[in-house]
Amino acid sequence: MAKTKKPAKAAAKPTKAPTPKKVVKKSAPVKQVVKAKAPVKAAAPAKKEKPAPATAVKAAVKPAPSIPKGQIKHIAIAGNIGAGKSTLTALLSRHFGWTPNYEDVENNPYLNDFYEDMPRWSFNLQVFFLNSRFRQIIDIQKGTEVIIQDRTIHEDACIFAPNLHAMGLMSTRDFENYTRLYETISSLIRPPDLLIYLKASVPTLVNQIQKRGREYEDNLRLDYLKRLNEFYDKWIGGYQGRLLVIDVDQTNFAEEEEALAEVVQRVSAELFGLF
Repeated sequence: MAKTKKPAKAAAKPTKAPTPKKVVKKSAPVKQVVKAKAPVKAAAPAKKEKPAPATAVKAAVKPAPSIPKGQIKHIAIAGNIGAGKSTLTALLSRHFGWTPNYEDVENNPYLNDFYEDMPRWSFNLQVFFLNSRFRQIIDIQKGTEVIIQDRTIHEDACIFAPNLHAMGLMSTRDFENYTRLYETISSLIRPPDLLIYLKASVPTLVNQIQKRGREYEDNLRLDYLKRLNEFYDKWIGGYQGRLLVIDVDQTNFAEEEEALAEVVQRVSAELFGLF
């Protein structure tokens, strides 16, 4: 029995030896091919990681490239009646050393009449504002100083005039005439380097209007302010230039130093790339 087992083992050795060697050699590349495919499968999660850098790029683009100080000439503040445009114009002009350019309210020959009889004086008032602000922009573009402007020419044409027409306070004939005039003027001017929009709810607007106590604003209707806010939202939603929106309901820059410091920091970030 022992002698029979020994030759059986010896015979098994030569038979098995050549076969495994050849199979191992041939199957080795097969295993390597499988390993080569593994990275291809792993490429699927790599695709999922791509959106992360894309989002980071978008976030980095939001502040937009800073503007060299020498190229900044025109900052404009937009917002509804009572939003705080004049106040912020004064505060930012002092902080940055800019020249303020205020809305011509006191010398407006139509304003008091307009609040007494809007349908009669709406066209006259809007043409006065359009001409006044067009002259301001021409002076800004020709000059060398950095100007911060209280209200823009675009608000007259995109908010106030359409609102007056929609409310039946400006005739279609006057509105179309006014719109054509604005289109001619807007083709000759550039947008501001930065538009600061003061967004405020109607209660905040009413509160601030009452604080400043202008007589000609006593007859302002709530529905008038509400409709203006709707036109502002529509205009700002489609605005293409450099834009900074400040929520006045949450940011009392007129009375709180911390709130003003936050506004200054955000303006600096938009213009100079400072964070």
